[in-house]
Amino acid sequence: MNEVKENAGLRMQKSIDSLKLDLSKIRTGRAHAGILDHLSVDYYGAKTLLTQLANITVADATTINIQPYEKTMIQAIEKVIRESDMGLNPSTSGELIRIPMPALTEERRKDLIKVVKSEGENSKVSIRNIRRDCNEVLKKMSKEKEISEDDEKRMQEEIQKITDESILDVSKLIDAKEKDLLVI
Repeated sequence: MNEVKENAGLRMQKSIDSLKLDLSKIRTGRAHAGILDHLSVDYYGAKTLLTQLANITVADATTINIQPYEKTMIQAIEKVIRESDMGLNPSTSGELIRIPMPALTEERRKDLIKVVKSEGENSKVSIRNIRRDCNEVLKKMSKEKEISEDDEKRMQEEIQKITDESILDVSKLIDAKEKDLLVI
């Protein structure tokens, strides 16, 4: 029984972690190095994360600096950033790549908020599906007389508490990202 509960908690936390990762990719008007974490560059025939090929720092609120470990990678890194769907336009000066963060328009902010809410809803649905799966396992265990009906009810209540906490965490993440997007 405890195994079912622990499994539910772990799977729900993975859903929340996945949402955090997805939300970190959504660009706000401010610079942060995390938006480049998912970009891969062709490094001698192997796809390698940009974070492993260069030092990424935030110069100020609107600029990201990238210092490649190898000078030969500058053009490849620039190309990957330009071709990404983030609308960024890097410029090179010597061995440093600068990425100015363009300001978001009001319309773009509203579109991004819709995306954030959609991601949040998907995460909540995922968490509810995990609850459903765990409850089915408990019903099966009760039916096969592995646990009593009282134990089944008690475990379902505990899983519901975990579900409620997880959905509350998702709501907090969505609200925080919305506020972040609305800051001009």
